[in-house]
Amino acid sequence: MTGSSDFTPEEWEVVREGPTSAGMIVSTAQRGGTFREVFAMAKAYTEARKEHGDSALLDELVSQKPEVDHTKAHSPQELKEHGLQRIREAVALVEQKATTAELGDYRAFVISLANRVAGAKADVSESESAAIAEISQALGV
Repeated sequence: MTGSSDFTPEEWEVVREGPTSAGMIVSTAQRGGTFREVFAMAKAYTEARKEHGDSALLDELVSQKPEVDHTKAHSPQELKEHGLQRIREAVALVEQKATTAELGDYRAFVISLANRVAGAKADVSESESAAIAEISQALGV
């Protein structure tokens, strides 16, 4: 079973930022990011264990406060590009150090979180759907 001790502190920070990067990308895909989207992200962490099976990596990931990349983005486009890169880095680290099942759980959690954020409003916009497609591509899904 893979956990934070299998990563350097810097690597673990990247792994922890992957899901919230996805949430922020979707949240900023369309103007008018709301409290509902932030709540949806938090709820995804709360419910992750119920939805994604037995994964020590995911257990440890969701047991901690979500980590947000504090790099200052000057535009939604810059935030998206940086977030997608962070997701790629996180997946590469998980792929390198975790089991195939844990990698699948990580990917599923990130996509689930992105979908929850998009669904926080009544309708999922085209820009949010496009953001989720880009996140899926960055995850290698």
